[in-house]
Amino acid sequence: MAANFEHYKIFYYVARYGSFTKAAELLYSNQPNITRIIRILETELDCSLMRRSNRGITLTEEGERLYRRVAVAFEQIELGEEEVRQSAALQDGSIVIGASETALHLYLMEILRAFHETYPGVRLKIYNYSTPGAAKALKEGIIDLAVVTAADQKELEGVADHVVLVKSFYDVLIAGRRLESLSQKTNELKSLEPYSLISLERHTSSYDFYSHFYLQHGLTMQPDIEVATADLILPMVEKNLGIGFLPYELAAQALEEGRVVEIPLKESIPERLICMLYDTNRESGTAAKRFRDMVMKGR
Repeated sequence: MAANFEHYKIFYYVARYGSFTKAAELLYSNQPNITRIIRILETELDCSLMRRSNRGITLTEEGERLYRRVAVAFEQIELGEEEVRQSAALQDGSIVIGASETALHLYLMEILRAFHETYPGVRLKIYNYSTPGAAKALKEGIIDLAVVTAADQKELEGVADHVVLVKSFYDVLIAGRRLESLSQKTNELKSLEPYSLISLERHTSSYDFYSHFYLQHGLTMQPDIEVATADLILPMVEKNLGIGFLPYELAAQALEEGRVVEIPLKESIPERLICMLYDTNRESGTAAKRFRDMVMKGR
């Protein structure tokens, strides 16, 4: 009968605890069975592995050599088991998330706070992507999930197995105090062309959204200033560098404090969406699944 994993496991426990009785207890077996397995292993290896005496057992030279190798293997297995248990209990693990900046500020930040407070042992890696960039990273397996903005869910068709709407929001057009007169009347989009426009850079969902918005009204959007992140728009507008579109939630405090003013538009700005993207084809850990659940419950 050839030695197998269970035989080496029994040898490891006997050698580790120096007792057939203790090994039998820990392995939920009995002493005669433990003794029988050790004899099978010694026969298979054609050598004596242990010396038995009234004071217990000691390893032979061959037994010491075998134990050094077997111990490394079983200690690694035990570490692996513990890591899996901790991961399942969310005491450990990691999640890689791709997020557009607007989605991060308007929705995801609060979910991240709640998740981190509930599962402090889980490591979070957050990458800032444009919506197209996040979709690409998800497809390439770089991230576990993405939370991004879109004009509508059709825009995201085909980029992931699952596209889940988590929040809708609307933008306002704002200006600095020097252009306060614009806030006192309803303006046509075309009448604002002489004013400098501040927008997010090309190849972002926001840029594409407003390019399409302008085209719908027979105009071409021509930003004078393009910025890499949305949080640069507000301070630039405050400094009277131009006018800019910003989610109301990001502009609300500045509007309330009178640092900027809202420019009423004749044309209605369409509502925008924040969606979560994930693929079921890509195996996700327990932490990522729990995070997805929290995102959906927060809708």
